[in-house]
Amino acid sequence: MRLRLFLVLVLVTFKCFAQQKTLEGIVFDKESKERIAGVNIHDLTNGIAIYNNLKGEYKIIAADGDLLVFSKQDYKPDTVKVQSREPQAIYMVRLAIQLREVTVHNSALTPDQKLEATKADFTKIYGSLAYGDFLSTPYGGGAGLSIDALWNAFSRSGRNASKLREFIQHDYEQNVIDYRFNKDFVGKITGLTDEKLTSFMFRYRPGYFTTTNMNDYEFITMIRANLRRYLRSQRTYGLPPLVTK
Repeated sequence: MRLRLFLVLVLVTFKCFAQQKTLEGIVFDKESKERIAGVNIHDLTNGIAIYNNLKGEYKIIAADGDLLVFSKQDYKPDTVKVQSREPQAIYMVRLAIQLREVTVHNSALTPDQKLEATKADFTKIYGSLAYGDFLSTPYGGGAGLSIDALWNAFSRSGRNASKLREFIQHDYEQNVIDYRFNKDFVGKITGLTDEKLTSFMFRYRPGYFTTTNMNDYEFITMIRANLRRYLRSQRTYGLPPLVTK
């Protein structure tokens, strides 16, 4: 009786061992097709759980019919039923859509780039209408009258073009000032914010000549000197605090 029971146990154990074999495979991202590492593979049937390696490869002991659950953070769990001994490729789906890497470049144009773009938009006034010198040098030598300059000076269209060029030049100069005398730069130097920063920049806005001819040290020194004047004027002309009785 004991011998028969022992033989039965041996046969059952051998049968179970024969059914359980090592199952191999690789886990991929379904969208990018890249290998995924650190995936937990849990056999719900026998309770065995492992993680795949850095290459996305895994090996787990399982039998036919076992249910394997593949899980990883940011991915949907995937359940696979063991039906074959062949290596398997598992494709996991992300919970969120993975966007491609995008490199963001600063698209803000410098004042010079803006001026060139404006000139490209108004090619006519920067073409034949742009000549302002009355004297020209002919190809054969000597000096002659510039027909373009005369037309520019005495025609209505020429005068309008000249005014537009003056307006564009003025706009360019203001862009140059704004580009250097900006809130981020002035705020870091003065420590002012919000309304005080706006008030200071309006009151002590530099001219085009100053902006383009001062080096960085001189420009910062000027801002700090104006800050001292600004703070003194606030203390001098500030209203006294209200006193409640």
